Amino acid sequence: MKIPADRIAAAMTLSASLHAERILILDFGSQVTQLIARRVRESGVYCEIWPFTATEDRIREYAPRGIILSGSPCSVHDENAPRIPDIVFALNVPVLGICYGQQAMCQQLGGTVEGSDHREFGRAFVDVIEDCALFRGTWSRGGREQVWMSHGDRVTALPPGFRAVATSEGAPYAFIADEGRRIYGVQFHPEVVHTPHGAALLKNFTHNVAGCSGGWTMAGFRETEIEKIRKQVGSKRVICGLSGGVDSSVAAVLIHEAIGDQLTCIFVDHGMMRAGEAEEVVSTFRGRFNIRLIHRDASDLFLGALDGVTDPEIKRKTIGRLFVEVFEEEAAKIGGADFLAQGTLYPDVIESVSFTGGPSVTIKSHHNVGGLPERMNMGLVEPLRELFKDEVRDLGRELGIPESIVGRHPFPGPGLAIRIPGNITREKLDLLRKVDSVYLEEIRAAGLYDAIWQAFAVLLPVRTVGVMGDGRTYDQACALRAVTSTDGMTADVFPFDMSFLNRVSGRIVNEVRGINRVTYDITSKPPGTIEWE
Repeated sequence: MKIPADRIAAAMTLSASLHAERILILDFGSQVTQLIARRVRESGVYCEIWPFTATEDRIREYAPRGIILSGSPCSVHDENAPRIPDIVFALNVPVLGICYGQQAMCQQLGGTVEGSDHREFGRAFVDVIEDCALFRGTWSRGGREQVWMSHGDRVTALPPGFRAVATSEGAPYAFIADEGRRIYGVQFHPEVVHTPHGAALLKNFTHNVAGCSGGWTMAGFRETEIEKIRKQVGSKRVICGLSGGVDSSVAAVLIHEAIGDQLTCIFVDHGMMRAGEAEEVVSTFRGRFNIRLIHRDASDLFLGALDGVTDPEIKRKTIGRLFVEVFEEEAAKIGGADFLAQGTLYPDVIESVSFTGGPSVTIKSHHNVGGLPERMNMGLVEPLRELFKDEVRDLGRELGIPESIVGRHPFPGPGLAIRIPGNITREKLDLLRKVDSVYLEEIRAAGLYDAIWQAFAVLLPVRTVGVMGDGRTYDQACALRAVTSTDGMTADVFPFDMSFLNRVSGRIVNEVRGINRVTYDITSKPPGTIEWE
């Protein structure tokens, strides 16, 4: 496919404009650093997260409009505590330090940071004592505002040129500003939802102080990425492992829009998907988008290999190994390809360079069915590697992918295999599918699906005695779980009311023969995986 020179030039110009106004976030190890980037992206400004160890030359070459310094689990008093690169203050661009970022900034610029007996963790309130450029349209002098704190150390003396603009009971310098140099520091976390006006404060920093216009859009990204794919692939072939999940679906449709029949998708059906999902994958991508799709029903192979396997990690590894083997078989049948498409997202990229190492290895073991081996010797096409999950969903809507797919709750690669503790059988899978279908049907009927990050049913490895009508039963028990999350790393239980739980449990017991008891898991999760096992 020969791409006209004017199309390439136009795409490069658009790409440059999309990325010209960019913010750099230096990561000192906070578990919520990604939320800073999400808030900045939501305001229409492109940003990237780099480790604080980034070189001065690399930072200078990136030419950010502004720099944000993240929080950290460290103390500035720790031996070998992370330092802010000197180039940050030499570039003469706006700087915002958050929590540890504020403390490190103050210490390095001549202020004082001390440990405190009055630590603040969780909800707190700040009193606004002065005006500030970051307050436009949000806070005002004399007001009291809710924020989210998480600190033991605190700033006790300001560097030259700074003034306090807000204070809290535990932090006399909760919000500081040197507006001559456009440097700001906050002790709280504006990126989390528990700071109600936090997103507006960040937008004031990126737009009103750093001068960004907010031109980062999914429509613009779509156009530039299509041309990038065409330029990378040329006339060669691409294969994509299609699972029906959000990431692989959006990647496949975007790549197909760029190169058409040069793309072949391989859907390895391991037999452990939810009810109707395999059929939906085939009908959507063959019928709606006319994408070349190979559907391999390998359920017998997978279930045979899992027979008698009860350890959850062995289950995952077995499924991952077989997935690769089947994928390779099907790829060989069509003569292979030059490129492999992957739905790599920006959080994957961030984790791969995290200075603390990050939990990505554990998470991928938990969620995914395994990567493809290097012996396949193909180049990678990763059109989503600049995007967060919510941006991928927006791009999917831009591409016309049905909401039933782009709005789908996260579902791990091993599927129902990790929703069935113990041995897996077809009978158990069929039973769980019926329970899961009733549960999700009731959630959708109540208008709650989009308010929940993830909801699923688990078939418990116990049988219970019950009485139904005039007879005694000895059947399976199941558990229901639903959580809310903003980052996919922490989770709070979704607060269903009792009328909903009574209704859904009544339907399950009455309609799913083989289930006589339903429980609801109310466990909230600290940082870490939000899956069942």
